[in-house]
Amino acid sequence: MDLSEIRAPVAEDMQAVDRLILERLESDVALINQIGHYIVGSGGKRLRPLAVLLSARACGYQGNRHTDLAAVVEFIHTATLLHDDVVDGSELRRNRETANAVWGSEASVLVGDFLYSRAFEMMVDLDNMRVMAILSHATNRIAEGEVLQLLNCNDPNTTEKRYMEVIDRKTATLFEAGTRLGAVLAQVPDELEAAAARYGLQLGIAFQLVDDALDYRTEGDRLGKNLGDDLAEGKPTLPVIRAMEVGTEQERELLRQAIGSGGRNRIDAVAAAIESTEAIDYTISVARRYARSAKDAAGMLPESAHRTALEKLADFAVSRTY
Repeated sequence: MDLSEIRAPVAEDMQAVDRLILERLESDVALINQIGHYIVGSGGKRLRPLAVLLSARACGYQGNRHTDLAAVVEFIHTATLLHDDVVDGSELRRNRETANAVWGSEASVLVGDFLYSRAFEMMVDLDNMRVMAILSHATNRIAEGEVLQLLNCNDPNTTEKRYMEVIDRKTATLFEAGTRLGAVLAQVPDELEAAAARYGLQLGIAFQLVDDALDYRTEGDRLGKNLGDDLAEGKPTLPVIRAMEVGTEQERELLRQAIGSGGRNRIDAVAAAIESTEAIDYTISVARRYARSAKDAAGMLPESAHRTALEKLADFAVSRTY
């Protein structure tokens, strides 16, 4: 599915968001400008701001403050990427060296802090306590998700329930906040706000599930990462958890050791175990279930080209190969 088709109903809004991001990235500290522009311009899909814009328009919002909120959401997301890459020791993202690989961990963490604080400055400019409450709660839950993921690292006893709790907080929370904010701006009734928020939550979960499946299915040069990056970092994601659940005793022991030690020493054997247990297909099937729930939630919004785009975005989240 072509993402440009989904963006079409808010193409002008997306251009305004891109301009605002570049404008609010500016700092008189040169290194902040360098790293900020490097990470923001690294080829991301901008799905989170897109979801904010589509939600606002689908709920009937006619103003332009949704572009500010879309930029805020993208800044928060970018800050988490900078911090994630430092925590994970990642050297590659979207086919480019990570900021910490280029400038070092200290600079990356501090610029991530700058992006967080700039996002909150922009929230204050909106002068809306409801917006502040939603986004401050979301950033708190994201941090909790990061800590939960850290606790799961190198733990072969991580369950599917624990894994889902991580992606609920770490990834889906920001999607949920973004689509709720679109509804808040439009001042829709509570049931439509809840539907918009539910759409974002389900979309975010589906998106992360597919990301984790692609870690074992897609060649590194297509996804911008190496095969088995999550396993190398000791992260027990759903494909591995499922393979351990239904695999042979030999496969389970292999995967337990791989999670416990991290690295890629036995990645071919791990990939074979995941393939033989159909764990990737299982993960994608779970993602499709969440995508259907997202579309059901979107279906509660008034019929429009923007609602259709939200439904197509849910389809894209699970059909993509990158």
